[in-house]
Amino acid sequence: MSLFLVTFISFQTGCSTCIVEVPLASAIGKVYYVSPRGNNSNPGTLDKPWATPGYGSRQLKPGDTLIILGGRYTLSQYDDDIIIPQNSGNPNAWITIKGEDGSRPILACRDNLLTAIDISGKSYIRIENLEITSDNGALFRDGIEALEGLVSNIIIKNVYIHHIDEFGINIKDVDGLQIIDSQITHCGFGSIGGPSGDQGGWKNVKILRCNLSYSGHYYQGTSGPGPYDRPDGFGIESSNGPIEIAYTLVEHNRGDGLDSKANNTYIHHCIVANNSCDGVKLWGDNSKLENTLIYGRGDGDTSETPWSPIVISTETNNAKFDIINVTVDDVVGHNYLMHVQYDYPDIPINLTLRNTIFRGIGENSPIFITSKTKLIVDHNLFYTPNSEFVLVLGDKTYYADNIASLGTGNLYGDPLFVNPTFGTIGDYHLKIGSPAIDSGSPINAPKDDLDGNPRPKGKGFDIGAYER
Repeated sequence: MSLFLVTFISFQTGCSTCIVEVPLASAIGKVYYVSPRGNNSNPGTLDKPWATPGYGSRQLKPGDTLIILGGRYTLSQYDDDIIIPQNSGNPNAWITIKGEDGSRPILACRDNLLTAIDISGKSYIRIENLEITSDNGALFRDGIEALEGLVSNIIIKNVYIHHIDEFGINIKDVDGLQIIDSQITHCGFGSIGGPSGDQGGWKNVKILRCNLSYSGHYYQGTSGPGPYDRPDGFGIESSNGPIEIAYTLVEHNRGDGLDSKANNTYIHHCIVANNSCDGVKLWGDNSKLENTLIYGRGDGDTSETPWSPIVISTETNNAKFDIINVTVDDVVGHNYLMHVQYDYPDIPINLTLRNTIFRGIGENSPIFITSKTKLIVDHNLFYTPNSEFVLVLGDKTYYADNIASLGTGNLYGDPLFVNPTFGTIGDYHLKIGSPAIDSGSPINAPKDDLDGNPRPKGKGFDIGAYER
C-alpha cells in the first residue's frame, strides 16, 4: 500500500527555528488492523484483525501502519496492553499508529496503568486520531510518555487526551516533536510537560492548533484538585529548544498557562485565559511572546496571590526576551501585571517591549523591571487606574503622567476592550476610539494579528494582539 511519509524541515520565523510537517514521498509498507472483534492469533488483516493495540504495536517494522478500528479498547495490563513499538522508523519509512478515519477509537485505561502509549527511545513515529482517557474514572497515569532515552522525529496529531490522573503527554528528552490539532484537557498533573532532561531536554518542538486546558480539574474520578502543585497547561524544565507554541488555547488550568524554561521559546497567536496562577512564564534565552492574549489570572477567584500574567525570570546573563503585540488584562490586582528578574535582580538581561497593552484594574497592579535590565520599550499602552504608579524600573518610578517618557510612543489610557471579563470568555478586540488604534509601530512586528488578519505595512498599526 502506498503511504505518505513526512519529515521535519526548518525555517526561520520570529526568534526560533520552526518545524513543519511536510509530505515528501510515497513508500511501500504493510498495513495492519486492530478491532474489538479481532483475535491476536489472526494475521492482522482488515478481514482478520488483531484484538489489542498493544499486541499490534509490537509487530510493526519501519514503513508499517497500524490502523485501530473504531470502538472502545480497555487497557489494563502492564505492559502487554500498552502501545509500545518495538522498532523505530527511519527517515524513509515512518511507523504510523492511527485511529480509523471517521471513527476515532477510544483507549480506556484502568488499574493504575502507567501509560497508554510508550515511545521511549524511539524515532520516526507518527500517532494520529486516537482518544485516550480513563475507564470511567479508574486510576490511570499518563496518556503518552517517553521517559527512557532520547526520542526524535515524533508526530502526534489529532489526539484527544482527557480525564487522566497525571500528564497528558510526558516527555523527558526529545529532538523533533510536533503536537498538532490535539486536545489535552482535564489531566491531573498537566496537559504537556516532563522532567529535567539528560540529553538537552526538549529540542525542535512545535505545538500547533491545540487546546491545553483544565489541568488539575480532574483526579481519580473526581473534579480535583489532586495532590499536584499548580498543574500547568504546558510546563517543561531547562531545555535547548527551539520550542514554538502557536494558535493554541490555554485556559482554566489550576497552575500556570505556559511555563517554559527552554531557550528559544516562541509563543504566538495564543490565548492564555483564566488560569489560576501565572499566565506566561519565560526563563530561557532568546525567547519571544507575540500576538498573544493573556487575561483572567485567578480564574474567577479574587483572592490575593503571588502570581502574574507575565513573568520573565532567568539565571542567564544577558539573555534576550521580546514581548511584541501582546494584550494583558488583570482584574485581581495586589501583584505585578508583569515582573522581570524579580528573583534575580543582579543578573542583566535584554528586554524589548513593544506594541503591548497592559490593563490592570485591580488595586496595586504595576509592572516591575530590575535596574539591570537593558530595556527597549516603545509604543505600549498602560492602564492601571487603581494603582499608585504604573511601572518601576530599578530606582525610578513611572506614573500615568510620565509613562510616555519611558520610550517613544508610550501611552496611558483605557484601551476600550469590547468585553473584558474574568473567569469567563472575554472579547479583547478594540472599540472605536481606543487609544491603541493606529498608535503602534511596525518595526520588527508581526505581519498579522491574533485573528490572522493582516496588519498595515506602515501607518495605522495598532497596539495589542488585535488589529481593528
